[in-house]
Amino acid sequence: MRVAAIIPARFASTRLPGKPLADINGLPMVWRVYERAGRARLVGEVWVATDDRRVYDAVKALGGNALMTSPEHPSGTDRIAEAAESIDAEIYVNVQGDEPMIAPELIDAAVRPLLDDQALNMSTAAKEITGPAHIADPSVVKVVLDERGCALYFSRAPIPFHRDAWAGGIGGGRCLKHIGIYVYRRDFLLRYAKLAQTKLENIEKLEQLRALGHSERVRVVVTDYDSIGVDTPEDLDKVRSIYPEGETR
Repeated sequence: MRVAAIIPARFASTRLPGKPLADINGLPMVWRVYERAGRARLVGEVWVATDDRRVYDAVKALGGNALMTSPEHPSGTDRIAEAAESIDAEIYVNVQGDEPMIAPELIDAAVRPLLDDQALNMSTAAKEITGPAHIADPSVVKVVLDERGCALYFSRAPIPFHRDAWAGGIGGGRCLKHIGIYVYRRDFLLRYAKLAQTKLENIEKLEQLRALGHSERVRVVVTDYDSIGVDTPEDLDKVRSIYPEGETR
């Protein structure tokens, strides 16, 4: 089954302008993500979908696959869906362009459910939260699962609320941090991008709630792998300080 990883790379960023081209050990961040995605065993090809010619040119100059997409897309999923119209595959992986330390093994783990279950249209990943501060942090998205390992709800709030364990404050209860990698079956992806936004999606500002709001099953792979998203100059400095020297595809 043909699997394509697509990295949406929007040039504009309020907190870190030109983020896809930020230098990490001599190469653009978007290329560091490209390298990691290319090492996933279940991914057949990697593409960068961007709205900026500078990003396109940088990827092409390094020998990668890139295509231009509309600057009007409100989300990465919309950009992925446009790219999917030109990229022939059965399964598409949305790999965030600001996670240069994403583990190839995490990508494989997220893809596997769609290979094993032909009735499944979408999957993502999560990791257990170990720090109480992260549980309370609204920038860390939490997810709760049903007995089959599918998402019941995503929220910026601490969920599930452990009534007894948290009687004296947050801590001691198990919560899962959502990791922003998404895997879609082709037909669903093209349909998903056209679905109307839902009330809960708009309240929480979480696009993945659109799938749940339209009664779609989303399998969540619980993993030990994590990643570091780069949203601020401080995040970039942290990644630069710990990125493996000489890493290449």
